[in-house]
Amino acid sequence: MRVVALCSGGKDSTFALYEALREGHQVAEIVALLPVDPDSYMFHWPNAELVGIFAEAVGLPLRQVRCATDPEREVEILKQALAEADAEGVVSGAVASRYQKSRIDSVCRELGLESIAPLWGRQPEEVLKAEVDSGFEILITGVAAHGLDERWLGRTFDAPAVEEFLRICHRYQINPVGEGGEYETFVVDGPIFKKKIRILEAEKQWMGTRGYYLIKRAELEEKK
Repeated sequence: MRVVALCSGGKDSTFALYEALREGHQVAEIVALLPVDPDSYMFHWPNAELVGIFAEAVGLPLRQVRCATDPEREVEILKQALAEADAEGVVSGAVASRYQKSRIDSVCRELGLESIAPLWGRQPEEVLKAEVDSGFEILITGVAAHGLDERWLGRTFDAPAVEEFLRICHRYQINPVGEGGEYETFVVDGPIFKKKIRILEAEKQWMGTRGYYLIKRAELEEKK
C-alpha cells in the first residue's frame, strides 16, 4: 500500500516507519507537523526542526506543516495536511495513547485513508526494548517526570540505559514509551538510515524539574 508516515524523528514514529517498510508498504513521504511550543497534545516538540535532516538521513521526501497548540486546531491542521497526501494510508507511532490514535483514526475515516499503527496494542516496555534491539540509536532529548533528572539529557538508549530506565519507570509509574510527555527522543541512526546523523553542537536546558537537550548543529555522515 502507498502510505505517508507521520514522523517526527522520535523513536516511536521512527520505529513505526520501520515496521511499515518491513510490512511492504511503499512510503511516499514523511509528513511532519511542527508545534510552535512545547505544549502540543499530539506532536513532538524538542528538536522538531531536525526532521529535515532526519528525512534526508532515511532517504524519504518530507512535507512539514506548522501547527498551533490548541487541540482542536491541531486536528484540523492534521486533516488539511493528510488531505493533500497522494496515498491510501497513514502510518503513525501510537502505542497506547487513545487520545492520539482516536484523532488520527477519525481524520483518516473522513478522508478515506487507512490508519496504520504498527505499534498499537503492544506493551510499552516491550516496544522500547524492541526499538533498541532493532539497532536504532536513540537520544533522550527531553525529560519531565519524577525520577528523570538532568543526567538523562543527551543520553543514548543502549541496553544498560534501558534497564536502568525501566526500573525508574516501575518506581515512579512512568509510561515506558513516554506518550504522556514524560520524555522525548531523537533517532540518529538505525536500520532504515542511509546516512547517520552526527551531533556537532547541543545544549542542555534544565528548569528544576524538567529539561531539554537542544541540538544546535548536526550533519550527515556516511555509514561504515
